[in-house]
Amino acid sequence: MTIRADVEKVDQILIQRAASHIPNHAGRVLSAVEEAAENSKLWWGAAVVMAAVGGRRGRGAAGFGLSALALAQFMSNGLCKRLADRPRPPKAWIPHKEVHDRPESSSFPSGHTAAAVAFTATITTIWPAAGALCAIPAAMVGLERIQSGAHYPSDVAGGAAIGLACAWMTRRTPSLLRRHAT
Repeated sequence: MTIRADVEKVDQILIQRAASHIPNHAGRVLSAVEEAAENSKLWWGAAVVMAAVGGRRGRGAAGFGLSALALAQFMSNGLCKRLADRPRPPKAWIPHKEVHDRPESSSFPSGHTAAAVAFTATITTIWPAAGALCAIPAAMVGLERIQSGAHYPSDVAGGAAIGLACAWMTRRTPSLLRRHAT
């Protein structure tokens, strides 16, 4: 077996388990969190709250978090999805109706996950308590994308990796610019 075939087999096993073993009430909660994260509404809302109540640290975390989120969305949705052009998981793998409510775009990577991880990882470096609070819905978004049949687990892992890379780049860019400006 090739590595790709191994990943596809693991993807199939994990997506089928998530889709069939997560109770309906938990699936509804995951769907509600994903809907809040749609178009980054959840992360913008968190940024507004951080900026309003967190003083200078909150404003800094919000600004860096939204910058990382924008970069992650560009990288995942604007670039990687166009290059990968991976079909969504087969509908036959998903034993519930949510599978019919998913986008037609490329499956790889998960843009929802990339944005959630980029925002959360970035703010965690500035305001750890806010990052810990955001980590809960960020993890729920990734799980929902698998459970609903919108993404393979490897799509979510790829989105998380993009999110982490974008968080790192966003936090490192100001110091790199200062270093090269002098």
